[in-house]
Amino acid sequence: MTVKTKMIKDFAQIGFDRLGSATKNLKPEQLDWKSCTQANTIRWILTHLSEDLNVGMCKFLGEDPPKAWPKDYVGNEKYKMEKIMADLEKGHRKLNAGLNKLTNEKLAEQVEAWAGKKPREFYLMLMVSEILHHEGQVAAILGVEKRMKGAK
Repeated sequence: MTVKTKMIKDFAQIGFDRLGSATKNLKPEQLDWKSCTQANTIRWILTHLSEDLNVGMCKFLGEDPPKAWPKDYVGNEKYKMEKIMADLEKGHRKLNAGLNKLTNEKLAEQVEAWAGKKPREFYLMLMVSEILHHEGQVAAILGVEKRMKGAK
């Protein structure tokens, strides 16, 4: 592991720790909560993040995406909370294992994606920032509901 990959892993761990705190007391019936009618549900947010980690991240780790990943995964109500949380944990392990294999040369390689041709480390940091972004969305939805009930 390089100094850079350790920093990326440490940053990701902050996101996973925060996500764990935000979802620690999550109940299955809360998966379909959202902040307003136009917003995404907690289920959608968590399955989207899981797909980012398990499928989207592969390109930036230099790996092939899983062939059997369901096309209808994101937001699908047939997936129970236990599966979603297990898939997130699987993505966490996959990210750490992939980062352990990357050299400084691999991190510097140019990768073509939605923001144009950028170093692999740019896209890895961007994808890892999604963990924190989506944790914040989940925490906000749960926090609003808690405050509406009068809790602080």
